[in-house]
Amino acid sequence: MIISGILRNQQSTGTAGQGHHSIDVLYPMRCWLKQIEINNIAIARLICRLIPAQCPFARTISWKQRKLIVIPPLCKINPFYDELMELRFRALCFLADQPSESIYIGRAINAEATKSY
Repeated sequence: MIISGILRNQQSTGTAGQGHHSIDVLYPMRCWLKQIEINNIAIARLICRLIPAQCPFARTISWKQRKLIVIPPLCKINPFYDELMELRFRALCFLADQPSESIYIGRAINAEATKSY
């Protein structure tokens, strides 16, 4: 299974019958990230804390209220970006299903700590 996933036949850009084989060495790690099951509140909170909702590297550099440079988010060049976002989403969904948890602005917060008396 892993070997068949590592060696994938991509669509040909040339004539019919010519296939290009590429080696996806990150395939086992991608599979592992997709297979992680979230069934613990502490683990779900940790995942939400470690994986940011937005790319932390996007910046706008201004001088005297004029934009000089806009650095775009570079998270899309991360080879595990989609898998990490999916893992964070699954953790948030798990926390949302728990009666003692609430989700607030992309963070998991204990509902008992946010009660106002």
